[in-house]
Amino acid sequence: MESNINKQNRRSFLKSSALSGGGLLLSFGWWSKSMAAEKVETANIAEVWHELTGFIKIATNNKVTIMCPNPEFGQNVMTSLPMIVAEELDVDWNNVTVEMAATNGQKFGRQGAGGSMSIRSQWNPLRNAGAAARQMLVEAAAQTWGVSADSITAKAGVLTHSSGKKATFGEMATKAATIAVPKTPKLKAVKDYTIIRNSKKNVEGLKVLTGKPLFGLDQKADGMLIAMIVHPPAFGMMLKSYSDTAARKMPGIKDIFTIELFPTGFERGGFDVRTFDKLIVVVGKSTWEVMNAKKQIEAQWEEAPELKEMVAGWGGRKNEEITPAGLESTSVHLEKMQEMAKKTARQLRKDGDPETAFKNAAQIIERTYNAPFLAHNCMEPMNFFAHVTAEGATMAGPTQGAGGAIGTIASRLGLPEDKINITMTRMGGGFGRRSYGHYMIEAALISQQAKAPIKLIYTREDDMTYGIYRPMYTATYRAALDANKKLIGFHINGGGIPQNAVHADRFPAGAVDNYLAEGWEIKSNITVGFFRAPGSNFIAAAEQSFLDELAEAMGKDPIDFRLELLQYVKDHPENHKSAGQWDPKYDIDRYAGVLKLVKEKSGWDKPENKNKNTGVAAYYCHNSYAAHVVEMVLKDGQPYVERVTSAIDCGIVVNPDAAKNMVQGAVVDGIGTALFGSLTMKNGVTDQNNFNTYRMIRMNEAPKEVDVHFVQNDIDPTGLGEPPYPPLFGALANALYKTTGKRFYNQPYMANSDGKS
Repeated sequence: MESNINKQNRRSFLKSSALSGGGLLLSFGWWSKSMAAEKVETANIAEVWHELTGFIKIATNNKVTIMCPNPEFGQNVMTSLPMIVAEELDVDWNNVTVEMAATNGQKFGRQGAGGSMSIRSQWNPLRNAGAAARQMLVEAAAQTWGVSADSITAKAGVLTHSSGKKATFGEMATKAATIAVPKTPKLKAVKDYTIIRNSKKNVEGLKVLTGKPLFGLDQKADGMLIAMIVHPPAFGMMLKSYSDTAARKMPGIKDIFTIELFPTGFERGGFDVRTFDKLIVVVGKSTWEVMNAKKQIEAQWEEAPELKEMVAGWGGRKNEEITPAGLESTSVHLEKMQEMAKKTARQLRKDGDPETAFKNAAQIIERTYNAPFLAHNCMEPMNFFAHVTAEGATMAGPTQGAGGAIGTIASRLGLPEDKINITMTRMGGGFGRRSYGHYMIEAALISQQAKAPIKLIYTREDDMTYGIYRPMYTATYRAALDANKKLIGFHINGGGIPQNAVHADRFPAGAVDNYLAEGWEIKSNITVGFFRAPGSNFIAAAEQSFLDELAEAMGKDPIDFRLELLQYVKDHPENHKSAGQWDPKYDIDRYAGVLKLVKEKSGWDKPENKNKNTGVAAYYCHNSYAAHVVEMVLKDGQPYVERVTSAIDCGIVVNPDAAKNMVQGAVVDGIGTALFGSLTMKNGVTDQNNFNTYRMIRMNEAPKEVDVHFVQNDIDPTGLGEPPYPPLFGALANALYKTTGKRFYNQPYMANSDGKS
């Protein structure tokens, strides 16, 4: 058996009083500082170093309820996270019920979804929680039967003594509630898993399929009104004045007023992202009535001045954020980016002497890649429910980070944080869009002013024109070859509006002796934020497209070329250490592993596949490794993805079917975004405001087959939601080259079919 020794001086496990009617309630908190309300003895609390929370409830009827602390938006954590607990508890999965936990920072810690962190960050704490409960149940049986705990086994919810005595977990639950929580519970060996690594059906699948009320838009309450906003028509503008005379006369309208999201001088947190501070709000009985009344608002707008404000960052740091004035356009953005790319940029990493390498090169290959702003376009429109009174706020809706918004909501409402109660509903899509709390704050302020429970709803046009977008990016790659076509120098210069996407220490850093990475940014008043695999989704496309073209120029097979570069890093460790630490931020063997696996499973080297239009790419981000081989065909002159073979190394796969589905979803999502995704601006106004102008992938454009394979190892889970997404862009671009004979440098690829802007 494994033993997990905890090292952090924070309380994590918590044994509470028996359930009414008998039973065991075991909770485990994350960085909790205030457990006094639970009336628990400190001596019974273990210490753990991971950031996680949850509850286990065992009733006398042997039913087990496991709480899921993290929000669900299709990544299936409501099934996978409880599976980890159930494995170590060793309970019959058929007797497990899963519930979404309430938002409670003191009890549950960081309740977020993003960065592929859910399974990774919760792996050890959840195992500890299940193992601790199992050990307490065993000890309860030992005391009851007067035998040694070592002579008792726990399996599938049943405790068995070597003499043949048996009892269910439920029968021992009440007694177990009196047992001290073990500080170092014994964990199962990986080889003994019976739940983890075995597929389990989505615990909410039937509810989703039958239309049960799970999503934020399903929220209802007595006396609830519908609220919608009217925002400035362009980035860089603000409200001057408005007339609501006609709108107030519309049927069903209850009130019209303005709210100020963040007043002057308010210090925003890192996730307090917003586009416009002052908004017009229309409140009424129904969505249709409010939508019609919005059209009758007569508003006057004016250009907003430059804004300077302090924003709280990570680790207590504060940064001054400047939002420039002006009405921005994509054409101007492109011109500015081209100008900036010619200037000396900020050095992010430098190995060897790249200047001399390029000066002495026999051949220099240089390519520039561009990508536009992107809208998230979650299928479930942005929404949130709020009922604010003098006593507190009750809120509910789809959010990837409820806990991160509570402090700001409390501050804006003038209420204590413990009076803000937020229920996390299932999300109809997130992708980073719901990481930010501005729409939650808006809902709370509207309810407070309307003095009624309200549900705030964004129309699709609201979301796309008042969005938090993926930044606009560019990157220029240069490679220096000697007379023998050996790679002797590598240079990347990347920028963006308002962020760059250069990850200077990732591959191929360390694979070329003379290496230079530079970055720059252009400030903007267009609001940006996390988008699935932030930064990586663009830079992977550029990097992997360039490596493919470089391999061709060097006369090498694309997969073999990448493996050669990785082998070079492995063979020269003396060049890649800094202060005793491994310098390139990737694991060579894991990176090579997905390339070898995708090569095998796609039949890359088989003679019958040599004439197929295939493209490959591999990438590391969010602690995991992914590779794809895209196979493409021409139909009526148009390229279609026929098949995708995927290889993933994300460590131990908790729920194989769910993991496979996540990769398949990333593939389809990536194809659609790479081929069609684009949001452009003219004088601060988006050219696209709904699906008739913002192209999404269609059913007939999805691949016929997505064949997913996982590297089998016993590494702790390292994340899966983000990593499969970025390399799809590059593999698709490389397959397009094989199909059309043209290289593609600008996204979206189908909007630039000639490979030019």
